[in-house]
Amino acid sequence: MADVSAECMAEYDGIVSRMFDSEEEGFEFYNKYALEKGFSVRKGYVEWDEANEKIILRKLVCSREGCREEKHMKRKREDRKRKPRNITRVGCKAKFVIARVVKTGRWFVKDFIDEHNHPLAPRDLSCFLRSHRRISDEKKADIIEMESVGIKKHKIMDVLCMQYGGYDHVGCTTGDIYNFCHRYKQETVAAGDAQTVIRHMMARQERDPDYFFKYLVDKAGHLKGLFCAYRTNKYNLPFVPFVGLNHHRITVIFGCGIIFHETNEAYEWMLRTFSEAMSQKHPISVITDGDLAMQRAIRVVWPDSYHRLCVWHIQQNIVRHLHDDEVREEFRSFIYDSSSIEEHERKWIEFL
Repeated sequence: MADVSAECMAEYDGIVSRMFDSEEEGFEFYNKYALEKGFSVRKGYVEWDEANEKIILRKLVCSREGCREEKHMKRKREDRKRKPRNITRVGCKAKFVIARVVKTGRWFVKDFIDEHNHPLAPRDLSCFLRSHRRISDEKKADIIEMESVGIKKHKIMDVLCMQYGGYDHVGCTTGDIYNFCHRYKQETVAAGDAQTVIRHMMARQERDPDYFFKYLVDKAGHLKGLFCAYRTNKYNLPFVPFVGLNHHRITVIFGCGIIFHETNEAYEWMLRTFSEAMSQKHPISVITDGDLAMQRAIRVVWPDSYHRLCVWHIQQNIVRHLHDDEVREEFRSFIYDSSSIEEHERKWIEFL
């Protein structure tokens, strides 16, 4: 026991006497220490200098530090869409605080607590904890190359396991590979997405005379609006922008529009463009979610079309804003009950 205690004290003294050239070096040291011990690291409290330009103190904690807020511990709400995550924070007090010396710019260990109130992961499993999962630049290049030739994500993981000698040596999980590929595609497309889409649609329009395409740019040449559609109005369908029913009562998409700002002008441009694609045949009726800018645009561009609110969106608003079951059911009766205008208004006043 004396030898163990002496060894622990020697380890503690070796840690608290450390000096680092940067905050990042301090994090890397503590994260490597956490890998050996079996826990994950999270960046916590931070302090800035008086000019608010440089960090002078950083607190690194065990990822199981703190507790979930009480508002997230209550019973599941009816309007909650996502399943609550498992509770991982258990109030662990372990921490590693480093501070910056103003004169030298180096960092020293200001506080160190190495006591955990939860079981630690074995060495062969700690590599899967969050702060220890990283995809190196070398692996990123391999992943991009393999995906470009059509290799599935889970197969890429199998290849990396064979290449590096097992899951615990890869440094990431299959989920990390999926996330990296998704982010990489987003960044690649973002670099020239507008021109790529426009060129693609121009080429498609040349091949297919029934394909309608139009776009809007600002003075600087930036893409502000985009519209494309097939000329399906030759069937004289009583359609709703931009989704309707064909003569087999099957839902079909007539067109898709993208705008960057939900303004009256943007919606008016989109509706006029849709009308142009449909040979100026206005829809008989329009159902929307009640957006005010869209309402104004419809009154201007399609003054003769009937505009109604979508029942599904009304149902969502009922669940979101009314928290009494009896009030919800009574409110729903106004949507589905059939009665005269006079009778409906009388019931509505009583309900209010």
